[in-house]
Amino acid sequence: MLCLLTAALIWGFSFVSQVQGMDSMTPLFFNAVRFTLGALSLIPVLLVSHARHASGGASGASVSDSSDAADDPTERLTLTALVSGRLAHPMRAALASPVIVGAICGTVLFVASTLQQYGILYGRSAGRAGFLTALYIVIVPLLGRVFLHRHVNVMVAVSVLVAVAGFYCLCITDGFGSMTLADVLLLFTALMFAGHILVIDTLGGMVDALKLSFVQFVTAALLSWAGSLIEGSVDPAGAARGWVAVVYAGVGSVGVAYTMQALGQRWVPPTRASLIMSLESFFSAVGGALLLGEVMTPRGYLGCALIFVGTLLAQMPARLPAWLIRSASGSGRPAALR
Repeated sequence: MLCLLTAALIWGFSFVSQVQGMDSMTPLFFNAVRFTLGALSLIPVLLVSHARHASGGASGASVSDSSDAADDPTERLTLTALVSGRLAHPMRAALASPVIVGAICGTVLFVASTLQQYGILYGRSAGRAGFLTALYIVIVPLLGRVFLHRHVNVMVAVSVLVAVAGFYCLCITDGFGSMTLADVLLLFTALMFAGHILVIDTLGGMVDALKLSFVQFVTAALLSWAGSLIEGSVDPAGAARGWVAVVYAGVGSVGVAYTMQALGQRWVPPTRASLIMSLESFFSAVGGALLLGEVMTPRGYLGCALIFVGTLLAQMPARLPAWLIRSASGSGRPAALR
């Protein structure tokens, strides 16, 4: 849980560096440098982990440990489900490879990060980008229902309505014509980051978390470098001017935070992980206000508040906690509410 909270804090303030980076770099080149730095920052950690493993030390949680961590067996596609024959043998072997899984995660991460960076370029607001990106928290259970057939409770439906109301207040200030290109890009960013969480949750528990992180960063970096070369936006001088922003976004947001996400999700189910990581929207608003002097209209702050409430509601249980049920039963009140 502490890993995911730290990741949310780092990501929240990284929106500031992502805004600042657009002063001297293009989105693709910025992401190429940051993901390269993120991958490089993991090499010492990988070497230490390999040395510990070679000497007989524990290198991390095993697949079975991570599968047992979920308190709801329907929350994860466990290794047992794969071995039971739901997937063909070649596919099982492929999904046990950190290279294959990392490449899949890295491709989704590349698309999500590219959309986000262009949204930030056009919107130039760390707080707004943070709250719109946070909509992925609401989208996660919906995608889980569509693609993984996971149960969706009534609170998810309520959270979607609240989050949509928040999106309307934040982005639709004068009819739908007031919705900007940045808002559309960030909305699709939220969709892709939701997919990224589910891919890591579904496949990440079957491979080493550090290797997964390294491969996905290398994949995202290579795709970003390819895009930068195609558009001719490679600019070392620009990277030098914005070195503080790109180092924080690379080493902090990528190398540290995404690795903490991969580690944290091995012990925390995706809905709880999403709840903790939703705090990045709050931290992005704090960072934007403190470091960039950003100020929103009252309607904008209302929209942010509704989106945040929606992300919290999306993770609420359908039933009251057991301790509250027992307390209510002892006092003569209804035993449970659904």
